[in-house]
Amino acid sequence: MAGNSFGTLFKLTTFGESHGTAIGGVIDGCPAGIELDLERVQEELDKRRPGQSAIVTQRKEPDMVEFLSGIFEGKSTGTPIGFIIRNSNQKSKDYSHIKDTYRPSHADYTYDEKYGVRDYRGGGRSSARETACRVVGGAIAKQVIPQIAFTTYTASVGKISLEKGPEELDFSLIESNPVRCPDPASAEKMEAYIREIRAEGDTVGGTVQCVIKDVPKGLGEPVFDKLHAQLGKAMLSINAVKGFEFGSGFEGTRMKGSEHNDKFNPDGSTTTNLSGGVQGGISNGMDIYFRVAFKPVATIMQKQNTINSKGEEVEMQGKGRHDPCVVPRAVPIVEAMAALVIADFFLLNKISKI
Repeated sequence: MAGNSFGTLFKLTTFGESHGTAIGGVIDGCPAGIELDLERVQEELDKRRPGQSAIVTQRKEPDMVEFLSGIFEGKSTGTPIGFIIRNSNQKSKDYSHIKDTYRPSHADYTYDEKYGVRDYRGGGRSSARETACRVVGGAIAKQVIPQIAFTTYTASVGKISLEKGPEELDFSLIESNPVRCPDPASAEKMEAYIREIRAEGDTVGGTVQCVIKDVPKGLGEPVFDKLHAQLGKAMLSINAVKGFEFGSGFEGTRMKGSEHNDKFNPDGSTTTNLSGGVQGGISNGMDIYFRVAFKPVATIMQKQNTINSKGEEVEMQGKGRHDPCVVPRAVPIVEAMAALVIADFFLLNKISKI
């Protein structure tokens, strides 16, 4: 299986399955001498871990990261940083009913078609459990570029949307509720809706908003390696992501060029920021902002018609522990992938100037 690594200079490679002994990764390209706060890394993991509230999967995993290499006396050594996160709460029997059955809209069928074998226990490698490794990588990446600030939060759940703009929000409230929405009134509605959906044995999607501040000018390349193109690839590689909207996004299609153009100030900043902080694939120093769309989780606790490995029509019903909405736990994953992209381009930009 190819495609287990992400990045050019600052590169993360992950391994492991949902119900294996452990998941883990190797971070290559981290500069030597970076003071690393490993407690901060664990704090990021705690935001993603299962069982953290009543509106997420109740799988109980401590998700304690163990670093194996690349760190000495609290600093990076410049060698590969290896780490593992042990799996401790597998209930593989919960998946025996889908050993030969394909869940609708899940990776079950495509994995079997491509590889001729699949680990049906929690989806194996296709499980979102793999994203815990991304959070570790992103947490290290943020410490390579501490001058750059990342803010990520839930913008919508189903049809319930956060109507306030970023300038109207108090970002200190993001972690004050299980939905990770900085507006308490909207958060309350979202949480109630997720509980309602769970009671129905169903699932629901939503969107995550990310804002990146203090990004230096000049990150990104103008052709295939555009900064926003790499951010899009990073986000679309996350489980359940179905869309990436950058800057003005689709709303910009409703505007005229005279309305959409960001006029310059004498210092090179712009009076508006419909470009989303990137022009010509290169950061312009303004805030970078984007939204990521997550579909409803494919495994639902309702009966569905599907097929098995013999092509026979069968009826199935989801079992086990699953998120009724992935969005609250996806917030730190989106932020981690954004940090991996920005850190990689930051290091590439330094080399290009040598």
